[in-house]
Amino acid sequence: MPSATVSKFDYQVRDRTGKMITGQLEADSQAAVASKLASMGYAPIRITQVDEKGLNTEIRIPGLSDRVGLKDLAIFSRQFATMINSGLALIRSLSILHDQTENKKLAETIDDIRNRVESGASLSSAMAEHEKVFPKLYRAMVKAGETAGMLDQVLIRVAVMLEADVKLRSKIKSAMTYPTIVFFMAIALSTVMLIFIVPVFDGMFQDLGGELPWLTKMLVKASNFVTSWKGVVTYVVVPVSAWFGYKRIRANPRGRYALDVMKLRVPVFGPLFHKIALTRFARNLSTLLAAGVPILQALEITAETVNNGPIGDAVKDVQESVRQGESMNRPLSQHDIFPPMVVQMIAVGEETGNVDGMLGKISDFYDTEIESTTESLTALMEPLMIAVIGGIVGGMVIALYMPMFKIFELIGS
Repeated sequence: MPSATVSKFDYQVRDRTGKMITGQLEADSQAAVASKLASMGYAPIRITQVDEKGLNTEIRIPGLSDRVGLKDLAIFSRQFATMINSGLALIRSLSILHDQTENKKLAETIDDIRNRVESGASLSSAMAEHEKVFPKLYRAMVKAGETAGMLDQVLIRVAVMLEADVKLRSKIKSAMTYPTIVFFMAIALSTVMLIFIVPVFDGMFQDLGGELPWLTKMLVKASNFVTSWKGVVTYVVVPVSAWFGYKRIRANPRGRYALDVMKLRVPVFGPLFHKIALTRFARNLSTLLAAGVPILQALEITAETVNNGPIGDAVKDVQESVRQGESMNRPLSQHDIFPPMVVQMIAVGEETGNVDGMLGKISDFYDTEIESTTESLTALMEPLMIAVIGGIVGGMVIALYMPMFKIFELIGS
């Protein structure tokens, strides 16, 4: 008997709270999809088969499908929480997630976790076998959720945290993308002019003779260098060497710390990097404490996941202070990287017994600040980058046309 053809179906459903959810499942019929969605506690609204011919054919880029990103983890966490909250068994939920997860690496990981859980392992210990997929912060929160019997609530907190981190990274990219693109465009335009346009004018100048202006001489020398083997080597070797040098420095703890300090002191972008580090510190620590992770462990994990050396050192000082029975705000006040407002709000949180709530407010405040800063930087960078490109290209054009007046004199004579 021939096996049924498995197809992909896009679906639109409502969960038990009335929230609209969309996604995709693989099944042999629409009825099978509807049955599976019903078993997940959803009310199907629309189920349509995906046409995989032509432009809709799946295109896989090697390497990308084997990487589990923050967005994949966020979707996994939210769906997992919804299933558990709907009363589905843990193994059943993992089976459904394995079937509908599009990321190949994550699907394989979920399958292995399901097998380990079926063999008697806890969810957090099964996830611990996949450190590259589930970071330490994630595993600690899942373990706390298992211990407290509130796994669904903790997974929702994880999903919210990851979604906020994805949004934060998107803001960073929006601030950095425009100047980066313009920078490479300026290099490309300059290179094209030096390789193809300047040599034509140089030959014309040599045929006519005469003394060239100093600006034109510099441009001709630059063109000769770029078109020589030294220039080719420089264009290839310097960027590659700089990249590998950066990676090597980042791999060294001291080098990484030095780069973190430099990032905070970079003109224009330094304040943005500072706010990003502060919001990541506040969000990670707030989420861990709210999930029930012990404060010493939460501080240790935050120091490792904040991705900023100076703030990581400050958090370690806080951990030592708390271990000795002291407050959190005192060691923070001794580090200039923490603004007085942050220290004061944490002090108020300690006095009122609501540290995680205050940290959440700090995170929300700096999220707003980051959004405002990125918008300001984008508005500032657009005319600035246009002026840079105009200056480079315009300067080269002026350098080429300055000898024209001398050429007309030579032709006239």
